[in-house]
Amino acid sequence: MSLFVTGLLWVVGVMAVTAVLAVVLRRARQREGREANNEVAGQVFTVVGGVNVVIAAFVLISLFDAMDKAQDTTYEEANALVAVQWASESLAEPAKSKVQKLTTEYATVVSEQEWPDMQAGRPVGAEGWTLLSSLQDTVEGAKTTTERQENSRVTATSQIWNVYQARQVRLNSSGSGVSTVVWFAILVGSVMSVALMFMFGGPGLYSYAIIVSMLAGAIGLLMFAIYQLQNPFSGGASVGPDAFLSALARLSHGG
Repeated sequence: MSLFVTGLLWVVGVMAVTAVLAVVLRRARQREGREANNEVAGQVFTVVGGVNVVIAAFVLISLFDAMDKAQDTTYEEANALVAVQWASESLAEPAKSKVQKLTTEYATVVSEQEWPDMQAGRPVGAEGWTLLSSLQDTVEGAKTTTERQENSRVTATSQIWNVYQARQVRLNSSGSGVSTVVWFAILVGSVMSVALMFMFGGPGLYSYAIIVSMLAGAIGLLMFAIYQLQNPFSGGASVGPDAFLSALARLSHGG
């Protein structure tokens, strides 16, 4: 099922349930002769709804930023990996061939093994770290006889450090998400905001139901967006392994 269909069903479902509740509760209140207190309910709704919207908006903006950062980080990691191989072209054998082999293996492990784990929210295995350690040992242990080779070795070492940093940021991003406390605050605030709308009176029954359902639908849409964006490597706007697939193409052609 596509993201748009899922989101539409999510929002329409929330609106339908809320509309039914609005009609039932409004009729029950009318039968019991209860009057709506729009002034008090409006004051409370302003506070509760305002706080809930601020929290949800802040979370959503943070998730958008995290997704952009995650995408940029993957390209930084992949580009640094390619730069390691470029620098190793000047190294003597067997270091040169071993670096080319390790960089290709690393990009393959990330794109084929680590990405599915990150999408599912599972811990990533240690194979990537092992390959990076081997790559670092190979570069640092490479024998150099010329100034050019030494400069290349230093450059490759620096780029490996860049891979390390970008990799750590990527793994941290895949396990961040939205904390339970934040989800609790958003859910409770949303329920309270919609519940307060049931205290209002004024328009006709069905107009009232439409107004309440529209509010619930807007809140539901916001929560759906947060849910889809909480892991930058899964959901509707996920970051794919494109950077490493592109890196593999360059690595297989010698950079």
